[in-house]
Order: sequence, then C-alpha cells, then structure tokens
Amino acid sequence: MGYCDHLKELLRPLGIYDLTEGSLSASELEALGQGLDGAEAAVDYAEREGSLPTAQGEGLDRWESLFASAPVHYSTQLRREAIAALLRIGEDSFTLAAINDTISGCGIRALAQEKNRFGYIRVIFPEVAGIPEGFERIRTIILDIIPCHLEVEFYFRYLTWAECHAHGYTWAFIQQQGHTWHSFQLAV
Repeated sequence: MGYCDHLKELLRPLGIYDLTEGSLSASELEALGQGLDGAEAAVDYAEREGSLPTAQGEGLDRWESLFASAPVHYSTQLRREAIAALLRIGEDSFTLAAINDTISGCGIRALAQEKNRFGYIRVIFPEVAGIPEGFERIRTIILDIIPCHLEVEFYFRYLTWAECHAHGYTWAFIQQQGHTWHSFQLAV
C-alpha cells in the first residue's frame, strides 16, 4: 500500500472528498502520495547506507573514504567486517590481541602470531591458500595497522609433502585430478 492509498483511506470516512479515479481530489492525492513514496524510499536508502551492518554500496564507499587505504573487496560482508576492524583501531592497539582484533581491516581474515624473537610478528591468512588476491594492498593496510617497531613476516600456506603422504596422494592420483603444479600446491 502506497501513501496515495493510505491518504484515500484516511479521507474516505469524512465523505466530503470525491475519491473516484480521475477526480481532482484523487489526482491531488496521487501526486502527494508519489512525493511521499519518493521521500520514504530516500529515507530508507539513507538509513540502510548510513549504518555499517546494512550498508551495501555508497555507504561502504563513504566509510572506506575515511581511511588511507580501502580494504580489498572480496564480498560485502568482508568489506563490512574490514571497516569495523579499522574503526576499532585506537591508541591502545599495541597488544597482540588488539592487533588481531583489527588486522582483518585488510579485507580478509588475517592472524598475527608472535614468534620466539622479540619484536617479530608473522602474519598468516588461515582461510587462503597461497598468496591472497590483491596482496599488495592487503600488505599496505596490515603494515599501517601493525606498530612500526615490529618486524613483519608474511606467511603463505601451501600443501606440504607431509600432508601429501598423510592423504596418500600419488602422482597417478594428481594427474587424474588434472592438477598443474600450481593448482596442486593450493589443494590444501
């Protein structure tokens, strides 16, 4: 039900308006209804795009314009999560837990791990095999998030020989699957 129908329903009980199709009163209500329908659509759009959990296009673009680098765009949901992570960065974001809370601001799930060396962090991408698409931009964002006094190593996941032996892979099986060397490395 649009606003025109709503206005007619409000005025009909009064009995003083001619609300038949084509009458002056009905035409006026139609024009008013169309204007109110347009205003409602604009308000709905602004409400949707103005809230991070529901933004889809323009709203996400505007949120991303607040940052030096926009996250890599894998999906709308990952964009929202990345923006939320970037918004959580604060002056106390120097602990490993805080870094891991905000590091997904690069656009995909990333995890920082401390190693046995002081001032050294390894960044892994647990849900991606090989080098993630758009890695140069991901790298730039991560290096902006991680405190500059830390040395960062990026670690990429590939299929290991131990995993091949554990799964019982043979060269015949690999050839049957139609793998290239590159596709086999990523078959984790």
